[in-house]
Amino acid sequence: MTADISYTTEEISKLLKISKLTVYDLIKKGDLPSYRVGKQMRVDASDLEAYKTRTKGGMASILKKDLAEPPAQLQFQAASSSKQSLVITGQDVSLDILAKHIERHVTNYRPLRSYVGSLDSLISMYKGESDIVSTHLLDGDTGEYNIPYIRKLLTGSSYLVMNLVSRSAGLYVKQGNPKQIYGWADLKKPGLQLVNREKGSGARVLLDEQLRLHGIPYQLLSGYEQEESNHMGVAGKVATGEADFGVGIEKAAYMVGGVEFIPLIQERYDLVMLKKPENLAWIERVKKVLQSESFHNELRPIQGYDLSQTGRILFET
Repeated sequence: MTADISYTTEEISKLLKISKLTVYDLIKKGDLPSYRVGKQMRVDASDLEAYKTRTKGGMASILKKDLAEPPAQLQFQAASSSKQSLVITGQDVSLDILAKHIERHVTNYRPLRSYVGSLDSLISMYKGESDIVSTHLLDGDTGEYNIPYIRKLLTGSSYLVMNLVSRSAGLYVKQGNPKQIYGWADLKKPGLQLVNREKGSGARVLLDEQLRLHGIPYQLLSGYEQEESNHMGVAGKVATGEADFGVGIEKAAYMVGGVEFIPLIQERYDLVMLKKPENLAWIERVKKVLQSESFHNELRPIQGYDLSQTGRILFET
C-alpha cells in the first residue's frame, strides 16, 4: 500500500456507506480536504482517516453499519506525508490553476481544495481550518470589496490580502432580455422569478446588498429561496426559463447558451493568508507564484478576467 493513496468520491461513499451527495457536502464544508485530478475530485487516505478520527463517536448518525472492516479493495493505512497541506478555499477555476502552480513551486507543501463560498471561507480561516482563502464580498455602504469583512472577522489576527483577479459581475437574463432587466433598480418589477446563490456566497451578498441599497424587499422576488451552489447552475436555470434572472460573473455566461450577461460591477476576487510565524516561508513563495509571468500567462486566455491587480498586496497588518 503506497503512502500517497487517494480515493474518489464514489469510493468514499462506499467506504462510509453514505451517498455521493453527502460526500460532496462534506467536501464543500471543508470537512474532507480534497483536490482535483482532471475532472475528478480525490481525497487522500490520510485525510479520510483524520476525518474518521475527528468524528468517531458521532459516526453512527451517518453510517449504516460498522466500519471496522471496510471492503478489502478499499482498505487503507493511515500514511504520514512528507508534505504539509495548504487548504485553499473557493470555487473559481483560477484557484485550481493557483493550486497547480503552488504544487510545482512551493516545495514541501501540498495544496488541497475546499469548495466553499466567500463568507464561509473567512469563517473557516478564523476557525483555523484553512490556509489561503478567497473572497469577493461587497460592502454596500463603502463600495469596498472584502477588506471590511476581513477586518471584522479576523480581528486580532495578522494577515495579508492579495488580489487574485478582478471579474465583471452582474445579472444573467434570458436571451433577448424579454423582461427588460438592465440594472438593480429593475428588480422592482412585479412578477420576476429569481434563482439565487447559497447564503455566504459572494453573489448572494452582492444581491442582498443591492436590494438593501435600492430599497427592494427580498419578499418581492419569487424564488429568493431557490438556491444554486455555483454560477453555472444559476445561468443554466435562466437559460432554461426556470428563472428570469440570477446574479453571477461574466465567465459563466460564455459557457451557457441562451443567456445574456448584464455587467453591473467590477468585483475584486482576493486571497487572504494569516501571517503566523510558521506560515511566513510559504507565504513568500505563494506571493512569488501570484506575481509570476507563468501564472499570469495561464490566466490571460480565460474570458472575463482582469489581471491588472493580480499579485498586488492590497492590505497587510
